[in-house]
Amino acid sequence: MSGRRRVRRVGMAVAVTAFGVAAAGAGTAVLGRPHPAAPVAQVSTNTEAVTRGPVAERTRFSGMLGFDGTYQVAHQGEPGIVTAMTEAGTTVARGGVVYAVANHPVRLLYGVVPAYRDLAAGVTNGPDVKQLEENLVALGMDPGKQIVVDEKFTAATAAAIRRWQASWGLPAAQRTGRLPQGSVVFASGLLRIAQVQAPVGAAAAPGQPVLSATSTNRVVTSEIPIVRQSQVHVGDQVQVTVTGLTGPTTGTVVRIGRTATDQQPNQQQQQGGQNGPPTVTITIQVSLPATTADLDQAPVAVLITAASKPNVLQVPVVALLPRTGGGYQVRLPDGTFVEVKPGLFDEVTGKIEVTGNLTVGQLVQVPVS
Repeated sequence: MSGRRRVRRVGMAVAVTAFGVAAAGAGTAVLGRPHPAAPVAQVSTNTEAVTRGPVAERTRFSGMLGFDGTYQVAHQGEPGIVTAMTEAGTTVARGGVVYAVANHPVRLLYGVVPAYRDLAAGVTNGPDVKQLEENLVALGMDPGKQIVVDEKFTAATAAAIRRWQASWGLPAAQRTGRLPQGSVVFASGLLRIAQVQAPVGAAAAPGQPVLSATSTNRVVTSEIPIVRQSQVHVGDQVQVTVTGLTGPTTGTVVRIGRTATDQQPNQQQQQGGQNGPPTVTITIQVSLPATTADLDQAPVAVLITAASKPNVLQVPVVALLPRTGGGYQVRLPDGTFVEVKPGLFDEVTGKIEVTGNLTVGQLVQVPVS
């Protein structure tokens, strides 16, 4: 953003304040220029000190709070009627039951390779076997440490499965040491049920989606104009304000989309037959209080730093007053005015960079809020 555009924006902001309107006449008198004799509104004022420190100019975008990742869980076992289904919003951990068909539970294990075959003695080596063994060890089903975690299904693997089956309450005759295809589902971690597609009583066939799920990682997604893409980098810290929560929280950019999409036109653009500027999606990871665990698809505001400076003089933006003939000034407690040149404006702190004949600690007048 050019300096000219920035100053014009700040000028519009301060010109409408009661303090700015009231002080305009006083500024003319100090500068010795003629002005009409008119009553000037008396505005209550306070003082704040000039400070020095970092300042950041941030651009505001809208966003949406949600959960990272979307997974479709399809039934891979024998066809049947859904007899149990985890409720939407519930989180399932390793070993937990996700749903059941014909009273046969389907349990969650962690891994990136989907379950695509029976896991039993005699199967060929494969990464799905290694995933299974990692989970059996993590679940405490190999107390004697007999399993060598690799891609080979061994007697120790089968023994660990039997221990796991015993923990389900199965009688000895049903502890087979094998996991038929469709009895487990692999996901990268904790699974949060987002939407149920096959409720209890519905028929489930092989390959049919039964639910959609997400991770438990809280993220904000926001569409930013592609012309702003160069201002954002993975790892950048941004300010996120969630509707209904007090104060902003800090988020970290974890992904930046590579494909631009046309923004839906607003009302004026629709009348003119134009689309909005192309945008890219950025994903921001956030940490929120435990009380917001169920908050999903909530609107948020995202503040992205467009420019920053480390050590500059600053005053509250409401201290700026327009000067007759252009430019800005601040008023000191004794009524005198000091001309200043505004720079970066920090929307979060409400302060603006200034250059002028001011010193740190010096007091300037501001309107009483």
